[in-house]
Amino acid sequence: MKDYQAEFAVEKMCKVFCVSRSAYYAWLSRKPSKRAFGNQVLKAAIQELHQQTKSRLGSPKMRIELKDRGILVSRPRVARLMKQLGLRSIICNKFKVSTTDSNHGPL
Repeated sequence: MKDYQAEFAVEKMCKVFCVSRSAYYAWLSRKPSKRAFGNQVLKAAIQELHQQTKSRLGSPKMRIELKDRGILVSRPRVARLMKQLGLRSIICNKFKVSTTDSNHGPL
């Protein structure tokens, strides 16, 4: 993360955002939340699975694969994390047999 202390005065920025300086410094030293840590773990698992499946899984099937690996997570959360990572599934049309009439009649 970029260090904004060098560019802006802490006092001035705290005044602009209506935050006390002590709250700012407490925020700086705070550890990531459980949710943020969990999201990082999930993002790594999603990226790995996305590469293994050659980008063919969308969020519904990705959630099922994660469930099979023992990671319980909702589909909207998987979709949100995939969007944050910029991952999209490759959409392929189903194979459709197209035949031609080989017994052409006279014109």
